[in-house]
Amino acid sequence: MSGTIARKKKTLDNLLNTILKVCKKQIIPKTNLVKYPDYIENAISKMEEKLDRFKIIPQKLLRWISIKILDGEKEILKSIEEKFNISIIDNNNLNTFKEELINSIKNKTDENFKDIIVSSIIYNCEKIIKNVCTYENNNYSKKDRKIDKILTSKTFGFPIMILFLGLIFWLTIIGANYPSQILFSFFTWIQEKLTAFANFINCPTWLSHMLINGIYQTLTWIISVMLPPMAIFFPLFTFLEDLGYLPRIAFNVDGFFKKCSCSGKQMITMCMGFGCNSAGVTGCRIINSPREKLIAILTNNFVPCNGRFPFLITISTIFIAGTMKDGVGASIVSTISVILVVLLGMFCALIISKILSKTILKGIPSSFVLELPPYRKPELGKILIRSLLDRTLFVLGRAISVAIPAGLVIWIFANVGINGESLLSIVANFLNPFAKILGLDGYILTAFIFGIPANEIVLPIILMCYLGGNSLVNMDDISSIGQILIQNGWNILTAINVMIFTCLHFPCSTTLLTIKKETGSLKWTIISFLLPTVCGIVICMFTTFIYNIFIL
Repeated sequence: MSGTIARKKKTLDNLLNTILKVCKKQIIPKTNLVKYPDYIENAISKMEEKLDRFKIIPQKLLRWISIKILDGEKEILKSIEEKFNISIIDNNNLNTFKEELINSIKNKTDENFKDIIVSSIIYNCEKIIKNVCTYENNNYSKKDRKIDKILTSKTFGFPIMILFLGLIFWLTIIGANYPSQILFSFFTWIQEKLTAFANFINCPTWLSHMLINGIYQTLTWIISVMLPPMAIFFPLFTFLEDLGYLPRIAFNVDGFFKKCSCSGKQMITMCMGFGCNSAGVTGCRIINSPREKLIAILTNNFVPCNGRFPFLITISTIFIAGTMKDGVGASIVSTISVILVVLLGMFCALIISKILSKTILKGIPSSFVLELPPYRKPELGKILIRSLLDRTLFVLGRAISVAIPAGLVIWIFANVGINGESLLSIVANFLNPFAKILGLDGYILTAFIFGIPANEIVLPIILMCYLGGNSLVNMDDISSIGQILIQNGWNILTAINVMIFTCLHFPCSTTLLTIKKETGSLKWTIISFLLPTVCGIVICMFTTFIYNIFIL
């Protein structure tokens, strides 16, 4: 049989034809029994004897079912119960016997049962591969191993990983500026034409403002700010995925996540979250364990998406870099401050993952025996198609679906009022006492709430509130933005807390919709909303408390 390559669909015919021949008994496969350590084999044999008393399970399945019972995979055990109409999960005698066998294994080794089973299977596969596989280039695997000694080493692994991710962020932020400006200019030109057309047909002013300055402007703002970064980030991220580097990232950080009873694959989904948290949540499908997948979904929003990075950079440039005279030093300090906020979010994600693993999502980490794939030459055509169609346009489509009603709501709150005061100001004044406890103000907190359709519109809403406008404000001059913010009471504490809350607050509506779809549960969607928000509130209250004691 010729080779089967997962990325090339045509080669699947080879596999399907071989399976068909096996079914027709034209090919008789030779069974290769996996042998486990003696103490594991002893436990399996005792479980087989126990199961044999049911007199229902075929002899040829006794060994496999015994392993699955000791492994404790509930979904598989449910299938076995339905197939043979027997009680396994709730069978007290069987569970007691299983615990005795597991304890006997623990007395022999520190490794858990699943790790030993998977390691033995991988080792057996390697022995088979050596006998049946040949390579045109014998140095192929040697080259990979040499590279892996650097990329997965304790000394260079993390710095290289941070360098790669930092380069992607830098290219995304720098590269997105110009196309964003083009889109802004294009949509502004269309807006002027639409306004002129509305005046020409004598459209009621309130209706044209609601449709153009409300819905259209919010929609086009989100597209202008979201599309360019995603169109850059996702192809770069997919390039690393095709290259074979992402499994190395998971391998490097698996130890940290295992201590939190999670999987190293969660790091890959967090990296995807830097592009878009919605895509990061969808990417959690690569995690096999339902428990660990749910933890990864609930904590993905702790890393800032590309919609939050421009706001973080703007605030750090104005209030942190702006306090320094040295241009180079200021940019370095500004960059470090953004990185520290990102690391704070990742640290909180690990802490919350640990708490979830010990409370409502109890469990031990699943085995993560990862055979690192060979490095491959990325196929640029497929990268562009997958990243742009499957990720960028998919996420943008969901964002647009919530941007339209959100634009209407924002316009209504900004233009409709009571006794000459807009609903937006009324909400801000109501939230102001609580916001002060967080080191913020009512307008900032209101902007975060109304920015739930997309994080990109938080700063424009803040500026709109401060300037008393009735539509979103677009300003490119950072110094002008800084003057407006300072005139409205911002200081270094406000800037720090805004950066913290930007990183740690509820997911955008697109991400919430994705979480609801992936979990199928309103309960977990609400929890995913509350977890980062509570963390952000607690940390902002703490920084405000420290500032008031030691600085004032």
